[in-house]
Amino acid sequence: MAETLIKNGTTKSEQYEELLTQLKYLVGNETNRIANLANVTAGLKGFFGFFWVGFYLVENEELVLGPFQGPVACSRIAFGKGVCGTAWKNNETILVPNVDEFPGHIACSSQSKSEIVVTIHKENTVVGVLDVDSDKLNDFDEIDQKYLEELCAWLGAIL
Repeated sequence: MAETLIKNGTTKSEQYEELLTQLKYLVGNETNRIANLANVTAGLKGFFGFFWVGFYLVENEELVLGPFQGPVACSRIAFGKGVCGTAWKNNETILVPNVDEFPGHIACSSQSKSEIVVTIHKENTVVGVLDVDSDKLNDFDEIDQKYLEELCAWLGAIL
């Protein structure tokens, strides 16, 4: 069955609220984490037009590429390396207005200009990160952080 996400909100907050509601409905009782993460990446990319949206999942002390939307990406990221590995190590969201100014940034694409990475927890352990890149400088703010953290808290509960 094909699903269509509907975007009516005029503010970024309204759009995030609409998207989160629709994603929760879309996922419903689905228990497969890859299917759920794939739909979330497609929803975020389609709703907001981000340059790259994807998940990295913790596997054997590395972050391994999971479902994503956008150009090809790095397959593995070490603990503490780049924005994703640093978010995992510090167990916190990292918002980067200009990726060229982030020490140790891993440039999977030279088109990426700003980034936000949010950790996903299950039973108080980081199990993955949501990585969202923009091809515009300073494209993420506290609204993105608030709603992406809410999204990742929900994902941690259902994965």
